[in-house]
Amino acid sequence: MNMKGFGAILTNTRVLLTVFVIAVATIGTAVFLSVRDTDSGSPTIELDGTAGQTVRENSHRLNAVPDSDVYFVEFLDFECEGCRALYPAVEQLRAEYGDRVNFVLRYFPLRSHFNAERAARAVEAAAQQGQLEPMYRKMYETQAEWGEQQIPADGVFRGFAQQLGLDMSAFDATYNDPATLERIQLDIADGTALGVQGTPTFFINDERIQPRSYDDLTTALDQALERG
Repeated sequence: MNMKGFGAILTNTRVLLTVFVIAVATIGTAVFLSVRDTDSGSPTIELDGTAGQTVRENSHRLNAVPDSDVYFVEFLDFECEGCRALYPAVEQLRAEYGDRVNFVLRYFPLRSHFNAERAARAVEAAAQQGQLEPMYRKMYETQAEWGEQQIPADGVFRGFAQQLGLDMSAFDATYNDPATLERIQLDIADGTALGVQGTPTFFINDERIQPRSYDDLTTALDQALERG
């Protein structure tokens, strides 16, 4: 662990990022984006002629800024420890740039994570009832309870939906609807075509970014905003 590097991050970022750094240190990474889960191969998805888009019209936006052409896109896996570790950093970015940048969530559940696809289906089912962000947060806040297990977490996720006050009949229908899985698979197809192999993977507009610090992320966003 490069403690000087972490010292710089601790000095230059806010309290929320301190939590992020601690999480990264716990996992044992040496650099900012070394905290990433990788799969033993890309998901087997039949790509259509449009695969490879970073953002689609129906992509989920955590922040929507209609007059901005700048998009921060994350391909993520809710069971990925790296995604969970970087979640506070993404939230910090949203707090700082949410009025100028569109933050987009793309599903990329890895085959090596038993409940990752189920988690994505639960988030999608919540999103269909206007509760994307509460379920998105719930997944990361509770990851230690259901992640890295070989037991189906369907009941756990259904419990989250109940806690959020969702219409359970509608939730169950969407959770089990083949169209929900197809939507997730389309995100996977886009990510695969874009060269995504692990999570989290970030893009600003159509450019993949591989930052080594939080400052790298803010610099990349500042440059994208300057370009307009």
